[in-house]
Amino acid sequence: MEAAIGIDVSRDWLDAALVVSGGERPQWCLRVERTPAGVETLVQKTPPGVAWVMEPTGRYSQDVALWAREVGQPVLLATAKAARHALLAVRTATARTDRTDSVGLAMLAHLRRLRPYPLRTERMEEIDQLIKTRRALSATLSRLREQRQSLPRAARCFDAPLAAVAEQIAALDRELAQCAAQESELAVVPALLAIPGIGPVTALTVASCLEAKQFDHPDQFVAYCGLHLEYKDSGQKQAHRRLSKHGDAELRRLLYLAAMTNARCVGSPFREQYERERAKGLSAPGAFCAVARKLATVCWSMHRHRTSYDPERVYSQAAVQNPRSTP
Repeated sequence: MEAAIGIDVSRDWLDAALVVSGGERPQWCLRVERTPAGVETLVQKTPPGVAWVMEPTGRYSQDVALWAREVGQPVLLATAKAARHALLAVRTATARTDRTDSVGLAMLAHLRRLRPYPLRTERMEEIDQLIKTRRALSATLSRLREQRQSLPRAARCFDAPLAAVAEQIAALDRELAQCAAQESELAVVPALLAIPGIGPVTALTVASCLEAKQFDHPDQFVAYCGLHLEYKDSGQKQAHRRLSKHGDAELRRLLYLAAMTNARCVGSPFREQYERERAKGLSAPGAFCAVARKLATVCWSMHRHRTSYDPERVYSQAAVQNPRSTP
């Protein structure tokens, strides 16, 4: 790639930088508003055939990618961490700003091959927001129940809101079940439901994430959920292993709960793994996290290869596809 434009997306602004291959300094830097008019200004400034490089920042970057697609501007996907490393590889950055981030994103396009920015349909975006709405309502329901128990003399005041929230959650469940049956992007949901411990909410959340992110490797999905181990060994010193907990906390919670459910599922291969991990000396939470990682790997494989759940192949299949993972 001869040139690329890195774009750091914030709520109100787009910081862009044009970097030519082999150069350590940007040809130009520009800040525009994060609006269709600002995107149009940036398009006019972009040389023909030069791609934009953005990191995924949720709705903000999704809107920019949609506006760019409307005018035929190609957009590539990158991560902020990789872009930061690309910037440090060529020069020392004493401070991190939106401008330096945009330069790093542009440089990353010269160092590795990036895939197109994934764009979700309006329908899938709506489904994703319905899933997040259900999550918020579930948290509200739990808080109301806790407060009702702590305030017994005023418990009657909670009856109406508890019933209303529970009814709304039930209505959302029916709507989401209908969406899963109709949308081709969620075709893997019925297959995921066959996995022990995976319920409708978990299956929908996992399928929506996998379809949106299109991870190239199961380790990427495990890391996105914050289920990978984080440690720093040095010399003869072996650091304590712990979960990174970087990423989607809700996915991590759902997969952890699925792992706990598997500990009670007779005949489940994941229960057998839990017992093996406990026999190695792991604590119960540590064993559950190991099972949650395996569940994430299996879900990724079924989505990527469009296969069905086969308990006989859970570990043999994963060992071939993901040799770096720990059973």
